[in-house]
Order: sequence, then structure tokens, then C-alpha cells
Amino acid sequence: MAIEVTLDIMLATRKVKSKDLAAHIGITDANLSLLKSGKVKGVKFDTLSKICDYLECETGEILRHVPDTDPAETDS
Repeated sequence: MAIEVTLDIMLATRKVKSKDLAAHIGITDANLSLLKSGKVKGVKFDTLSKICDYLECETGEILRHVPDTDPAETDS
């Protein structure tokens, strides 16, 4: 199971700069960049809520579950 972060798409759709979002939610540009790239182990619900409030979106618009593909299952 994997979680895909589509925050960069939402930022582009909303025409919001990463720097502005980072400043609004109180994290560094570097940490927001890591979040956008999916290179973080987790995100606080409070941070996620602030992102959604600022972008006026739902969590499902910036995070997506991508099921693992099991080669054993596709052979049957």
C-alpha cells in the first residue's frame, strides 16, 4: 500500500505558490517540498487540516491511496 501526494497538482490548480502555503501553515519551504515529493514518513493532522483550509480542498484531493500490485494475484 502506498500513499501518493498530489499536493503539487492542487497548488497548480489553485495557482498558489508553495512559499505562500508554507508561510500560512507555519512550516519551512524545505519541509513543504519534502511533503510534496512524498519523502516524508507522516504528516500531522493539524498540518493537513491547515493545508486543506488554505487550499479549500478535501484531503482526498491531495492524498491518494495507490494499492500495491501483487504479481502473484495478476497471474491467476
